[in-house]
Amino acid sequence: MHWPTTDPFLFCAHHRDDYPEGNGQMGPAASLAGRHLGRDFDEQKPWRMYHGKSVPGFPRHPHRGFETVTVVRSGFLDHTDSMGATARYGAGDVQWLTSGRGIQHSEMFPLLRDDAPNPLELFQIWMNLPRADKMVDPHFTMLWNERIPRVIEQDAKGRISELTLAAGAFKGQRPPAPPPSSWASRAESDVAIWSIRLEAGAQLKLPEVNPGTLRSLYVHQGQGVSVAGRAIANKRRVEVEDPGAIILEGGPAEAEVLLLQGRPINEPIAQRGPFVMNTQDEIRQAYADYQRTGFGGWSFRDNGPVHEVEKGRFALHADGRFEEPV
Repeated sequence: MHWPTTDPFLFCAHHRDDYPEGNGQMGPAASLAGRHLGRDFDEQKPWRMYHGKSVPGFPRHPHRGFETVTVVRSGFLDHTDSMGATARYGAGDVQWLTSGRGIQHSEMFPLLRDDAPNPLELFQIWMNLPRADKMVDPHFTMLWNERIPRVIEQDAKGRISELTLAAGAFKGQRPPAPPPSSWASRAESDVAIWSIRLEAGAQLKLPEVNPGTLRSLYVHQGQGVSVAGRAIANKRRVEVEDPGAIILEGGPAEAEVLLLQGRPINEPIAQRGPFVMNTQDEIRQAYADYQRTGFGGWSFRDNGPVHEVEKGRFALHADGRFEEPV
């Protein structure tokens, strides 16, 4: 499911796939007959292969001029890129990638368990870069689940709300820093990305923001949710322009909400496919540069590599730096 977004955000995709047991090669132990392999996006089915043909996911593809923020709620993602970097992350981790002047990367969804289903849920959020930063060097930052703050709030009737902070502070709790060239790295950007779980009927006070900052709230589970007295239907969003504090209220059952907040960049946007620049001439140049250089080429044998089944969560960066969750 794709949702509309507001500047500085460009796009938000919510992937929820009930993958079956794995087949020993990190693909589904199920027939693929009748699927449009290479372009399997049927939302009426319980799971999709997307652009993958044996393992689901998105084999190598290019980007320039913006960022991807991938919030994995369940399941795992194997990353490889044209800088030579690789990673496996999931189960609450966030990858924040600045495409800058250009990168190719692959995002595959390995089905690691052969003895049980492999459910996957993630958000991929595209956020614009200002003109001054569109041609910076590519870079990604891992926000490991163990380092991401979770804040518990209790309302006057004892009902619980839980906030998971991928960006933006809440009541003194601050997540790890975004990449250095991100719009979110500027204090004046007022960027926040929060996953919010509301118990039935819970009320949560969202703090005031700077004048000009826009907030969008997306309900992806639950009915009867409201913000500042405005109802939000399931699988829908509400945009809030009022900078004052607002009340988010749950419905008759538990609900899940994604908040995207930020001050607009307010620059012209030219977008075609995987490239986001400021003018059509820059878009044409992006395609020409990609055809000429491949944004660094591709050093892997496969267009959609996956790591060994036994491999844990890790990131190997282009500069040789290796990290694991701590």
